[in-house]
Amino acid sequence: MKLFNPEDCLILVVDDVKMNLQIMANILDKEGYEVTLASNGYQALERVYSAQPDLILLDLMMPEINGLEVCEKIQCNPELADIPIIFLSASQEQDHLLKAFEKGAVDYLTKPFNTGELLARVKMHLELKYSRQKLKKLLEEQVALVQQLEKLANTDTLTGIWNRRYLLIVAEQEIKRSQRYNFSFSVLLIDIDKFKKINDTYGHNVGDEVIIFMTQIVINNLRKPDCFGRFGGEEFVVLLPETDTDEALIVAERIRTSIQNQSITVEDKQVSITISIGVSGYHLGDKTIDTMIQRADQALYQAKNQGRNRVIIHHID
Repeated sequence: MKLFNPEDCLILVVDDVKMNLQIMANILDKEGYEVTLASNGYQALERVYSAQPDLILLDLMMPEINGLEVCEKIQCNPELADIPIIFLSASQEQDHLLKAFEKGAVDYLTKPFNTGELLARVKMHLELKYSRQKLKKLLEEQVALVQQLEKLANTDTLTGIWNRRYLLIVAEQEIKRSQRYNFSFSVLLIDIDKFKKINDTYGHNVGDEVIIFMTQIVINNLRKPDCFGRFGGEEFVVLLPETDTDEALIVAERIRTSIQNQSITVEDKQVSITISIGVSGYHLGDKTIDTMIQRADQALYQAKNQGRNRVIIHHID
């Protein structure tokens, strides 16, 4: 399988001898490569920055700024560091060869070079470059796919907020932090009042829009560290790290009043809702999040029994 077309590849040739530039340009041009030329190191750097070639054939020994310095400057730029550089030099000294590779060269040819060998090495390093790029793109696509699958597995399809599964994972992490460092930690259990009546009166499509409307208001009243998700049906959970029940009460009341004071228009129907919230805080001896959620559920039950549209904190005697 062909990895690249020569006509799609731009090769920068750098040499301070005009005849050498012409010879290499002719060789590469016959193979179909696009070629750009530079006769000194400073010009080479300008061409690299402006054209970003696919490969560089770089003369080692040049006046003012030599090939090693040019290579080093290119390698220092993250946007250019992936460009393969092949050094060309009449010098066969081992020290020059080692320095070329230390600076980031991928290959080295001595002058006078064999045309077939030059083209073979150019082709090999272009193929390696395009193979790396293809592999990198494939890995990025796979990572994106994994992230997308993880998000689907952890979020509620209707609202886009976290689902019960992920909420419980985060909640267990938070309760372990509270156990280890004696941090405050609170849970809000939120229920939309008379949601069944909304569905029965207006239909499930309106019910879905009401849920989306309510979740957005809750999100707008939370901090970044807080975690919010759908626990099931019209029931939602907010996790408030490093927050005691007095602070949690303030958050819960802010959410409750925000929802009470707003309404949603769906299919020409004006719908107002209220919510009830049960609050519980972490106590020494709480081993799992289930204990905290059970207490929040008891507080929510009291809120419903006391007329709905209210916040109740579960107090441990």
